[in-house]
Amino acid sequence: MRLVFLFLIAILLPGCSSIVATGSAEATGLALLHDRRNSEAILLDEAIEIQADIERNKHESLRKNTHINVTAYNGKVLVTGEADNIKFRNEVLNQIRRINGVKIVYDEITIEPSSFLSARSHDAFITTKVKNVLTQIKHIPGFDATRVKVVTEKAIVYLMGLLHEKEGKAAVEKARRVEGVKKVVAVFEYIN
Repeated sequence: MRLVFLFLIAILLPGCSSIVATGSAEATGLALLHDRRNSEAILLDEAIEIQADIERNKHESLRKNTHINVTAYNGKVLVTGEADNIKFRNEVLNQIRRINGVKIVYDEITIEPSSFLSARSHDAFITTKVKNVLTQIKHIPGFDATRVKVVTEKAIVYLMGLLHEKEGKAAVEKARRVEGVKKVVAVFEYIN
């Protein structure tokens, strides 16, 4: 029953880094024990994501003419999805740039009609598969797959996190080999 519930959440949520993809550790808050961000940064990232949704939902034209996913990690914000035209895309990006705590915005919004639920479900499935293969990285001491945030949009996989360069390269290599992945984009912040 729990798996069915989690699958439904993955399908129905607009973002593809859902609870199914992140596993029960994030759902229970245990991921905080493994995260390299401090608790203040984690809360700020959550606040950025929530504020971005609030701002976009204030405007009926943006709600109707965009499908946007906002993922914040250590103040860096990845924006994926679709907008019907450049005006709507720019409006969304400007709203996000004004949010407190946003350091940089990575614009991955395409100009096209909003994706269908079937495409979003496929992306959620790819995210789940990528998260799974990341747990198989055993040759790097201390590597923890929960430190990698995975977002999939149109079969393009975006990887975020605070990682050592060797960890990042291993994560990208594993993700590239997942069936259905068109491309992998690393949006890591590398640490020494």
